[in-house]
Amino acid sequence: MMMNKQVKQALLHAKDTRAVFFASGALTQVGETFAATFPGAKAQIIADENTEAVAGEVARKSLSKAGIDLCEGLCFPAHPTLYAGYERVSEIVEVLARTPAVPIVIGSGTLNDLVKRAAFELERPYMVIATAASMDGYTAYGASLAKDGHKQTLPCPAPLAVVADVAVLAEAPSAMTASGYADLLGKVTAGADWLVADALGVELIDNRSWSLVQEPLRISIGQPEALARGDLKTIELLVEGLLMSGVAMQVHASSRPASGSEHQFSHLWEMEGLGRNLVPPLSHGFKVGIGSIAVAALYEELFESDLCAVDVDACCRAWPSFADLEDRARQAHPLLGDIAVAQLSGKYVSGEGLAARLNRLVEVWPKLRERLLDQLLPAIKLRDMLKVAGCPTTPEEIGLTREELKASYSRAQMIRSRYTVLDVAVETGLLDSCVEKLFAPGGYWASDS
Repeated sequence: MMMNKQVKQALLHAKDTRAVFFASGALTQVGETFAATFPGAKAQIIADENTEAVAGEVARKSLSKAGIDLCEGLCFPAHPTLYAGYERVSEIVEVLARTPAVPIVIGSGTLNDLVKRAAFELERPYMVIATAASMDGYTAYGASLAKDGHKQTLPCPAPLAVVADVAVLAEAPSAMTASGYADLLGKVTAGADWLVADALGVELIDNRSWSLVQEPLRISIGQPEALARGDLKTIELLVEGLLMSGVAMQVHASSRPASGSEHQFSHLWEMEGLGRNLVPPLSHGFKVGIGSIAVAALYEELFESDLCAVDVDACCRAWPSFADLEDRARQAHPLLGDIAVAQLSGKYVSGEGLAARLNRLVEVWPKLRERLLDQLLPAIKLRDMLKVAGCPTTPEEIGLTREELKASYSRAQMIRSRYTVLDVAVETGLLDSCVEKLFAPGGYWASDS
C-alpha cells in the first residue's frame, strides 16, 4: 500500500514514525505494514472491547496472513471507560514484559497514550491502529497521562507505524470525529500564538514544522457540514490534518506547532478533572474548541486596542516581583499552585526584560497585527464551524459557568510556560479590561449572547 504523498514527504523529517497508511481498506494491510516495519518480530495486541470489536478480527487475520506470530495481549473492558491514569501504564508494562513482542495498540487517544508510554518504559517501538479521528496524538511525541494527581505530558516516542482505515474511522461515534475536528481547528489560534512569540523573539518559527500544520489546515477544516454527514473524503482530509500535526510535533520536538493558548484552557480544565466523570468523559477536543473561541475573542479585543501606544514605563512600574506573582498563582490555583509557580518561573522576565519586550511589541505591532488577521478566523466563525461539525460552543455545554470561563483567562496563562497571546495581554496590563469587555453586555461571552 502506498503512503499518502504529503505524509510520506513529512515523514522524511520525523524523528520516530516511519510508516503511515490511511485509506479505506488500510486495515487489511496491517500485517504487511508490521512485517515491513518490524522484520522478524512477534506482535502483541492491546485493545479494549470496543476497539477489538471494530478492528481486532481483521487485524489479526492480516497479521496471520503475513506470517506474524501473535503473543497473548490485553483487552480492557468497555465499561467503565478507560482513564488515562499512570497506574494503567504499569498494568500494560506487566503484560508486555512477558514477551519480547512489539506492541500493537488498537484504539485512539487514551489507549494510544497508555501503550505509547508503556512501550517507552520497556524501550520498545510500537504500532498503532487508529479507530477514531478524534485527536492529533497518533503521530505525536509524548503521552498525556494523569500522574501525581494531575494531567501531564510524559516523554515517549511516537509509534514507528500507524494504520488508519478511513472506513473504520467513519464508523466511530460522531462525537469522536467532532472532537478531532475541534482539536484540529485549534491550530488556527495556535498558529497565531506562534506568530506572536516569533515576532517578539521568544520562540522563533520553524518553517518546516509550521508548514506541516498550517498548509493543509484550511482544507482539512473547511467542510464541517460534510464531516458531520460522515463523508469519507472529508474524514480523510481531517485525518491527514491530524496526522500532519502530530508529525510536526515530532519534527519540532515540541507541541508548539500544534498547541497554543487554546490548549492552555483545555489543560487547565483537564488538570482539574472537568468532565472526567461523564459517560463518555468530556473529550480533549471539545475543551480545545471552547478554548479556541475564547482565544479568538481575546485577539479581537486586543485588535481594538492600540498596542503601538502601550505605556511601557507604566507597565514596568506595575509589573509584579516573582514573589508577588507566586502569591497570585497560589491563590488562583489552590490545587495546582506548585505547578503554576514552576511554569510561571519558566517565562517570567525582569522589569528590564519586560521593557525590552514591550518596546519590541510597539515596534512590530502594525505588521504583526496584519499577519494575525490573516491567520485567525473570527470567534463567531469558529463557533459556527464547530457547531456545524457537532461540537459544543458554549461553556455550559462542557460543564462550566460563565464566571468559571471568565476566571480561566488569567488562570490558564499561569499553568504553562509557553508564551501566547495571554502573556501579551498580561504584560501590557490589558487582560483584565479585555476580559471584562468580553463578558459585559454586548461582549462575545455576554450572558445573553
